[in-house]
Amino acid sequence: MIDIIPAIDLMDGQCVRLSQGNYSSRKVYADCPLDVAKAFEDNGIRRLHLVDLDGAKSKHIVNHKVLEEIATHTSLIIDFGGGIKSDQDLETAFSCGAQMVTIGSIAATQPELFSAWMERFGAERIILGADAKDGFIAVNGWLEDSRIELLPYLSNYHQQGVRQVLCTDISKDGMLQGTSLPLYQDILTQLPGLYLIASGGVSSLEDLRQLNAAGIPAVVVGKAIYENRINLQDINRFIANNGKVQASAQEDLPC
Repeated sequence: MIDIIPAIDLMDGQCVRLSQGNYSSRKVYADCPLDVAKAFEDNGIRRLHLVDLDGAKSKHIVNHKVLEEIATHTSLIIDFGGGIKSDQDLETAFSCGAQMVTIGSIAATQPELFSAWMERFGAERIILGADAKDGFIAVNGWLEDSRIELLPYLSNYHQQGVRQVLCTDISKDGMLQGTSLPLYQDILTQLPGLYLIASGGVSSLEDLRQLNAAGIPAVVVGKAIYENRINLQDINRFIANNGKVQASAQEDLPC
């Protein structure tokens, strides 16, 4: 059964979503991220993907207090990403309650440092963030393109001990037009032991069903929840029914 992981993206302490990583496309969905996290928890969600968009742009953690608040007042398993560029950033994330961190840009630009973090903190606590654009890795909050090819990049890190990868197709993110299922299938064909977290484009329960049927281990769901394409009761039923689609009446998140 696929693991469903809702996302909260943070800017100025608010819960927002972007489209294709474009900061000018910001839309605010809630002023209190803690209320959103509690709503997830109340509906059977056990894990949260928390992204510090301010941190990604500033190149250091900014919204650590929001992380600490959610970790203190919920039992959600939190993986935190955005702005982690130094040992201090990593220590801040863990000390504020993150059980795992997602590292993207550093893995692409400073592989020795990433490997050192893997050795120091353990592969089970480090998720490789692989943000893809036209088959290449994008870094620094998707503001910069690299010339690093995605699949060889993942294969190299998998050989070095990486077991968890969060792969986002930037062209799909926030667009509500379906996922990059063929890409995720290609990745798992080449790296069958990988715990792959699909991200970007989820628009409906049917998207979740297709990912589950394809054997994708986990998926991040963001805008589809905030735009009421999928409500939390639907997700609860989806999990309870082992991936069978049973849509219900819409239920808004707290605003």
